[in-house]
Amino acid sequence: MTLPYAIMAFVTLQRLSELVIARRNTARLMAAGAREYGASHYPVMVAMHTAWLVALWFSVGGRTVSWPLLLVFAVLQGMRIWVLATLGPRWTTRIIVLPGASLVARGPFRFLRHPNYAVVTAEIAVLPLTFGLVGIAALFTVLNAAMLYVRIGAENRALGLSAGSQPPPARP
Repeated sequence: MTLPYAIMAFVTLQRLSELVIARRNTARLMAAGAREYGASHYPVMVAMHTAWLVALWFSVGGRTVSWPLLLVFAVLQGMRIWVLATLGPRWTTRIIVLPGASLVARGPFRFLRHPNYAVVTAEIAVLPLTFGLVGIAALFTVLNAAMLYVRIGAENRALGLSAGSQPPPARP
């Protein structure tokens, strides 16, 4: 297996394992009385991310790998893990709100309201650029921006946040 395909296998297995974790967390949250918001856009988001992976799988063959960009992607994976670990059992790929639960304001959420979306936005651009696939990076960056416009709006409404508000500070 060549390096580009090994990288794609890693990313694909990572995303599939995250879907398993997200499904388990969603089921637990829903059993505890949580409610889902923005469900209508979820299939579109999944289709976009799937199309991104498929486009990469079909395009990476014979490509050289930019080691500096691969390093950037590796750093992004560390940031992804930080977000997921911070949210713990509250992390899902859907917008799930547990009534009465306070907003997470620790970890990367001290710095950004939606750190996972910042990481995903960077990943969508950086991974294709790692293989010199500028067109895929540009196309999916634009598609992701449109998706996040819808997604972040739905999430902010679900959490009762206005456009300029910040989550409350973390309690010790």
